[in-house]
Amino acid sequence: MRALISSLILVILLSAFTFSQNDIYPPVRNNSFTKGEVLEYKMSYGIFNIGKGSTIIHQNYHKMNNRDCFKVDVYGRTTGMVDWVADVNDQWGAYIDTVALVPHMSYRKIREGKYKKDEVVSYDHVNGKIEAKVLNQKTGQYKEPHHYDAPPQVRDLIAGFMYMRTQDFSKIKVNDTIVVEGFFEDTLYKLKILYIGKETVKTKAGKFNAIVLKPLMPNNKMFNGENSITAWFSDDKNRIPLKISANMFIGSAGVELTSYSGVRNPLNKIK
Repeated sequence: MRALISSLILVILLSAFTFSQNDIYPPVRNNSFTKGEVLEYKMSYGIFNIGKGSTIIHQNYHKMNNRDCFKVDVYGRTTGMVDWVADVNDQWGAYIDTVALVPHMSYRKIREGKYKKDEVVSYDHVNGKIEAKVLNQKTGQYKEPHHYDAPPQVRDLIAGFMYMRTQDFSKIKVNDTIVVEGFFEDTLYKLKILYIGKETVKTKAGKFNAIVLKPLMPNNKMFNGENSITAWFSDDKNRIPLKISANMFIGSAGVELTSYSGVRNPLNKIK
């Protein structure tokens, strides 16, 4: 009888723990991407090609907060003659929970001419806290960290993009919005993303059927109005970012897919 009671208590405790974990890390159904995916892009400003970028999901899972994570890195750099004017070589990365698609840690290594910034942001989803720290470039030591209260399932920019790739747009109507809780630098956002519909889009990697989205941008000094950014994602299970166009206060900028490998599903490519 004692063994039976002990077993029942153990089952109850484990059930409670499982419920708590699912509450903190609600599973997101992901059939869109997996380890080993590599996406290559070109970057433009007006009619000029100014750089290239890539997004890499590393081949191995990583442990963070005792949970399996994707390690995702995004690279962007200027190329050619633009390097003479503004040498940019940036890296953004994140360890993203494989189940809930929330970040456990994100980081930035910014190299833009003489400007440098190294930042690490840690996410404590259990206690609802964010810690952000920036490297002192002179001493090589991190400055005193800043702490923020975090809403449930808060995401950085990379995890937010990965989360958008898992959405089932067959259940979303044109002009409906999706809300993503986000954190960037020292600010928490509720970013609304407007679903525009579907169209075909041509890139250096080919012509694709695409889903069109518009993030509704808050007031800022870079982009010209809340509808200034348009993004095209492949209309298939992969939801690969194909193209991004941004109207800025001075000129327009764009990102376009040039090649891909390691995608999880066949691409809906138009021959």
